[in-house]
Amino acid sequence: MLKIGIVGVSGYSGAEALKILLKHPDVRVTYVSAGTTEGSVEDIWPQFSKQTDLICKNFNCKDAAASCKLIFLAVPHTVSLSMTPQLLQNGVKVIDLSGDYRLKNSKTYEQWYGQAHTDPKNLKQAVYGLPEIYREAIKKASFVSNPGCYATASTLGALPMASLFPKAIDRIVIDAKSGVSGAGKKAKLDLIFCEVNETLKAYKVLNHQHSPEIQQTLNHVSEGNIPFYFVPHLLPVNRGLLATIYIHLKEKMSLNKIHSVYKKFYKMETFVRVRDIGAQPELQHVNHTNFCDIGLVVSADGKLLVATSVIDNLVKGAAGQAVQNMNIMYGFKEEAGLL
Repeated sequence: MLKIGIVGVSGYSGAEALKILLKHPDVRVTYVSAGTTEGSVEDIWPQFSKQTDLICKNFNCKDAAASCKLIFLAVPHTVSLSMTPQLLQNGVKVIDLSGDYRLKNSKTYEQWYGQAHTDPKNLKQAVYGLPEIYREAIKKASFVSNPGCYATASTLGALPMASLFPKAIDRIVIDAKSGVSGAGKKAKLDLIFCEVNETLKAYKVLNHQHSPEIQQTLNHVSEGNIPFYFVPHLLPVNRGLLATIYIHLKEKMSLNKIHSVYKKFYKMETFVRVRDIGAQPELQHVNHTNFCDIGLVVSADGKLLVATSVIDNLVKGAAGQAVQNMNIMYGFKEEAGLL
């Protein structure tokens, strides 16, 4: 049994990781910690009562390294920069759920996260953990940077076109909406119930930190620079993420052709489901699962593809994809713990 640790178990993604890993046939969770929360896990999260006797303590690298072989870092952005080097130096493999190692250019990171990157050595080493593109690199990795939730849904929705028909794309516009858990568990006035219930708002318009992450991946697969615009919105729901992706085409393409391309592209991907022509995915189709569902529509003139991509932001957008990456790293069945 592989011994696993979770740092940040008191947060939503950390709790989701624990929920999945407690049922995983090939691993055992032997270490948990959090920044400011201590005590038994069943006191922190009563839903785990009688499922675990784990005790949450403040992070200590020596204790973590002595207890497990792999750590999930479910911590806020910038916190991983201090923890990751310690863990890797002590021989512990890391899957980081924060944004600290997703952007390969340290200056780009500084621009979007407002802090200098203090670990350029491991930034070069980090493998971006989107299995549908980087599976072979993930297999050999000791350090994986898990994609963001917006980036996962948006990239998977645009990936077949960007990979196979990049020169046919004029520009991509993404309108994405996420449940409130995507902002984490921190107490903020604009995230309390009365501020988010029965309303809808755009935020960080054209200025969200997942924008360069999406652009980076699209540029990589297309070997170019596809014009790209991203606007996120906050939905008054707990979880779930829907990205509506407008792919403007330079030349006419039929829905039947594009649908066939998507079906073939994702034929071997367990966790990506391309819906039948005429069907649209919804949050309720994927919430509490590791699936990404995609619906496709083409305009009458054949020059606009609208791809609708939905995921659970805490599962395929965070903890579930992290477990999927772990399965790949250790040669477990990729769906282990996730189906």
